[in-house]
Amino acid sequence: MAPPPHDQMRDRYEWSQAKSLMPVQAKCERGLQGALVPDSTEDMDHIAVVYDKGETPPHITIKQVSGSVHQVLADGIAVAIIARASGKAPSAADVLLVERRSPS
Repeated sequence: MAPPPHDQMRDRYEWSQAKSLMPVQAKCERGLQGALVPDSTEDMDHIAVVYDKGETPPHITIKQVSGSVHQVLADGIAVAIIARASGKAPSAADVLLVERRSPS
């Protein structure tokens, strides 16, 4: 399935409410980072993996820990743990990849 157009993503995902993303005024962090991004059109959050500008986007894998608990790995590094009460297990295609801009 093709990703939604940029304008649709900007309107749909509530980036300002994302958890674990560093605020603009914070010192720039490097390396892989996981975040949860609220979705105004669905009753669930989305997983985002932030990687450094210019780097190759990480390979995302999902590992079942137990029952409905899954671990999200980016290039083999754990960046999120997800526990769902209901619904299907997450897949790598469900993870949003976000390139971190360079500090100005």
